[in-house]
Amino acid sequence: MAVAAILGLGFLRLRQPPLVGFILAGIALGPTGFGLIASSGNVTLLAEMGVVVLLFFIGMELSIKAFVLSLRQSLIVAGGQILAALAAAALIALITGATLAEGLILGFVIAMSSTVVAMKMLDDMGELRSETGRIAVGVLIAQDIAVVPMLILVSSLGGDELNISAMLVKMVVAIALLGGLVWWFGRHGKLRIPFSEDIEDKVEILALGALGLCFTAAALSGLAGMSPAYGAFLAGIVLGNSTLRSRIIPVIEPIQSILLVVFFLSIGLLIDLTFVGENFWTVLSAAIIVIAAKTVLNIFLLRRTGSSPQVALVAGLSMAQIGEFSFVLAAAGLSAGALDLDIYRVAIAVTAVSLLVSPLWVSLMHRLENITAEHLYSYRQAFAVAYARELQEVSKQGRALAGARWSLRLRYRAFRLARHHRRRVKAGKDSASS
Repeated sequence: MAVAAILGLGFLRLRQPPLVGFILAGIALGPTGFGLIASSGNVTLLAEMGVVVLLFFIGMELSIKAFVLSLRQSLIVAGGQILAALAAAALIALITGATLAEGLILGFVIAMSSTVVAMKMLDDMGELRSETGRIAVGVLIAQDIAVVPMLILVSSLGGDELNISAMLVKMVVAIALLGGLVWWFGRHGKLRIPFSEDIEDKVEILALGALGLCFTAAALSGLAGMSPAYGAFLAGIVLGNSTLRSRIIPVIEPIQSILLVVFFLSIGLLIDLTFVGENFWTVLSAAIIVIAAKTVLNIFLLRRTGSSPQVALVAGLSMAQIGEFSFVLAAAGLSAGALDLDIYRVAIAVTAVSLLVSPLWVSLMHRLENITAEHLYSYRQAFAVAYARELQEVSKQGRALAGARWSLRLRYRAFRLARHHRRRVKAGKDSASS
């Protein structure tokens, strides 16, 4: 936590997203860094709890009416993302000679976006509760629902017979539960919690009760073969439409923030510096290509479904990375024997690097909006406007460095002249004495 806080503050001072510092803290402390954390098992468990609590928190803050308005667009955009990722993965498999199962898993891995990273970046930009945040949350929730059949399909690719009927039943149940809750709370008022008057000022009871509901729903969802985060999201919707919503949110928010920092640390721990170093350009170029391609695709799909250019740009950028559920899908493919170990390591490295690069990418692209805002037509001008403050600071430091260099040069010349003068004086005295 101390290292994460220091690096997060450092990146904040550099006017960059602090979550990059959290990921770098995980890399530095991990097995291939300084080795202070030899195993990521316990950290991974806390990170999974962070994802669950995040979805629970999103469910509490979700506006049912706004969610209904964006539901159609969310399903279309999420479906388009998955189909495009599958097509790209099939092409990669055809070029590299990978199997059809490996291509399918890679497609699922690429299609997912990170709910945690996207929500954090939108919150940092002040867009989480705007139309942009509403649309992005809708698309991300649609992706989370799609993880259910993806996991079932990937787990059955190792040779076991695919149970299509079970997969369809779980999909129908997941959609029916969400649809039922949305319909109910859209027509009825706030849910009244028993004994709410007695506990509304009891912080410890509110925290325990809310987290108890969150993890119970997550456990039941996981046991039913669906995503635990999905169950937590449904529980958040229930509690968010209750009379205790305004009391619970400020109690849960600090817990969620701490667990999210652990999630970013766990991403850093997953990055194998030795493997990344041996395949640096392959991993980096693949991560940048995926982020750029997903950015273009997201903006295109959002614009085609009716979003304004500004909303499409910010929402599309926020979902450009590969998500945390991609780690789960890749691990399921490896354990099922459908994914080769080398391909698994590449998938994990590219996913982790994309999560690391994504905040910097969003910061860069968001600033380059000045191309249109200022009617600038060259990237050189755009960079000059977007990074004016940083360039001014660098210029100031450069001038100070140049001044110091010039001062040292003058002092050195003065020293040489003085030394030459002393030698001449000494030579004159020696000549006179002789």
